[in-house]
Parts: sequence; structure tokens; C-alpha cells
Amino acid sequence: MRMENQSTISEFHLLGLPIQTEQQGIFFALFLGMYLTTVLGNLLIILLIRQDPHLHTPMYFFLSHLAFSDISFSSVTVPKMLMNMQTQDQSISYAGCIAQMYFFIFFTTLDDFLLTSMAYDRYVAICHPLHYTTIMREGLCTLLATVSWILSSANALCHTLLLTQLSFCADNTVPHFFCDLSALLKLSCSDTYLNEMVIFTLGLAVITLPLTCILVSYGHIGATILKVPSTKGICKALSTCGSHLSVVSLYYGTIMGLYFVPSSSTSSAKDIISSMMYTVVTPLLNPFIYSLRNRYMKAALEKLFHKAAVLSQ
Repeated sequence: MRMENQSTISEFHLLGLPIQTEQQGIFFALFLGMYLTTVLGNLLIILLIRQDPHLHTPMYFFLSHLAFSDISFSSVTVPKMLMNMQTQDQSISYAGCIAQMYFFIFFTTLDDFLLTSMAYDRYVAICHPLHYTTIMREGLCTLLATVSWILSSANALCHTLLLTQLSFCADNTVPHFFCDLSALLKLSCSDTYLNEMVIFTLGLAVITLPLTCILVSYGHIGATILKVPSTKGICKALSTCGSHLSVVSLYYGTIMGLYFVPSSSTSSAKDIISSMMYTVVTPLLNPFIYSLRNRYMKAALEKLFHKAAVLSQ
């Protein structure tokens, strides 16, 4: 298609969730409650880590970054979705759509790298406990976190800049509740071969490589645990990495269900449900997983409640 026959658009129309109009109020209240719980739960994790000196360790350093990332991740899509449900106005400006897509990719990638850093931390803690403080020093933790943020920004920026080079025709309806990159490419009048190749290449790098590193780390952890003679030692090792392993399973399980399960006639609905899982449900569950399964977090929470009770008297 020639460029002169293409038209530019100023806004997109988000199709939203596949729910009936009469059910909008129920789902609005449900998702609003989930979003507020996500924000408050992850903010509580950040507060506990900052307030309790016992939590000033590499594991909780990465956890605080993950909590912030989860708050931001949900905030990229959920508030706009709730506003659209409330106002029945599904439009989003071109600039707003591009920005939403950028930050969605950014925080998705950041979660990948942070979970990988946490897996390495657990590997060092269990497989090299005598050298833990030497290896996981403050400089290395800061470096891992900084590199995670930089690589995530570069990945998102690459996709965003390529998308801005495309032209869009009259059809501006995005069959999703947010500006998903793959959905936007389907609306483009331009040749998207380069975009698709970059998605495949970078997607393979930012999903497969971190997951491989996590699996290798837990492979070494598993081998080390099997060498522990006592049941108490095994239980202690499992409790050390149980929360992280639960989050990894939930996060990557959802992504694999989205990208590796064969598509069907209801692929659009499947994409929306899967995206809802890792944009709304996973960030919601993370605070509960880390607080309910971790005695140090529970102890810090009890101290905070006790301090608040004393101050209120």
C-alpha cells in the first residue's frame, strides 16, 4: 500500500473486556477492589522492608523493587480500564496508547529480570552460604537492579520506536482492554515484518533467557538440597526459596499459557483473560505469597502493628 493512500489516526478505540453491559458495575467494583489491594499490599511490603533492619538484605532489596514494579505494572492498564468501564468511553489518544504500550513492555521485562536476580540470590544463599555476604554485596545488588531497569527500558524503547514508524488506516479498534503491541500491529497498514522479527528476537531474549537462568539456579539448588542429610535442613532450604518459586511459577505459567498454547477461534478472549491474569491477578497475589509464607515478613508486620497500636494510645 502506498503511503499517500494511508491515513493517520489521532486515537484508538479499546474494545475492553468481553462482559455484558449489565455486569459492568459488578466487574468495576471487583477490579477496583483488586487494584486497591494490589497497590496497598505492595506498598506495605516496601514499607516493611524500609522500616525493619532485619529485612535490609539482598533478597528483600530485590523484593522491594519487584513490589514497586507490580504497583506500576497494574497502574499502567487497570486505572484506564476502570475509567472506560465507568464512563463507557473506550477511546485512548494515540500518544496515550503508545505510552501505555511502552510502560507495559517495560514493567513486564523488569519483572523478568528482577525474578532472575532473586533466583541468583537464592542460589548463592543455598549453594554458597559461607560466601553469601561476600558475593551478594551491596554493589552487586545495585548493579543487578540498575542493569534490570536499563535493559527493560531499552527493550520497551526499541518496540515503541519501531511502532511509531508504522502507519495506521481507518480501523482503529483494538480488540483488547489496553494497547497491546501485537493487537496494534494487526491494525497497521505498513509492513510489520521488522517489528515481528524484533518481537520474536527480543521476546526470546527477555523471556527465555531469564527463565533458563532461573531453572538453572533452581537445578543447582535442588541438587544441593538433596545432599542435605537432615529433614530440618531440607525444610529450611525450601522455605528460603518457596515464595520466590511460587511467584515464578504463577508469572511464567500465565505467560506460557498465553504464548505457547495453540490459538483457537476464541484466541482474542483467551489473550484478554491471560493478560488479565498477569496484569491484575499476579501483582495482587505477590504480597500475600511473600507475607504469608515468610516468617520475617510476618514478624515485621507484627512489629508495625504493635508500633501503630502504641502510638494510637
